[in-house]
Amino acid sequence: MKDLVIIGAGGFAREVAWLVEEINQEKNSWNLVGFIDEDQEKQGQILNGYPVLGSFAALEKLPLSTLAICAVGNPSDKQRLVEKAKVLGRKFAALIHPGISLSSTVIAGEGVIISKGCILTTNISIGDHVGINPGCGIGHDTVLKSYCTLMWHVNIAGKAVVGEGCALGTKTTVLQGISIGSWSTAGAGAVVTKDIPAHCTAVGMPAKPIKFHNREV
Repeated sequence: MKDLVIIGAGGFAREVAWLVEEINQEKNSWNLVGFIDEDQEKQGQILNGYPVLGSFAALEKLPLSTLAICAVGNPSDKQRLVEKAKVLGRKFAALIHPGISLSSTVIAGEGVIISKGCILTTNISIGDHVGINPGCGIGHDTVLKSYCTLMWHVNIAGKAVVGEGCALGTKTTVLQGISIGSWSTAGAGAVVTKDIPAHCTAVGMPAKPIKFHNREV
């Protein structure tokens, strides 16, 4: 059993704590020591039985053998927090629900979270620190680049490419062979029938960009 700490203490972080519990029911793999969060109001609280240990000063005090997982939905925030933890020498776990349908040909990076009820078929490539919420379906040969977040019940057909740092809202549908540019957002319920450029927000059926934005790192 390995020690694990969750970076973030919001709703998704509590869901990830539950994911850890479900993994442990199948195989006793993780000792969850608590949460790390920059919000001072959360520090010292007990969330669903686990303490909010503090901010990154508390993370630095943990042994480097304690692995981390970043349970933050916003891709830009996720990247910032991951990079901050890496500076401290922290290594990351990957958490995959034992009950999902997952081909042996799927390749996944570090820090990946794949939640209950997902189906991932063949030859899918998943980058680092991708968060996949419950009930998502991902088709053959799809590429999800690092720091993406897929909300509940996203469906992606085969040979799609979802760029770095994209956020796909609940029940987004991406058709076969479509590319979504890096750091773009598809609003809830969007149906992506044509390529979406980088750094934009797209909504609707079919999804169309409604605004472009400059990303601040």
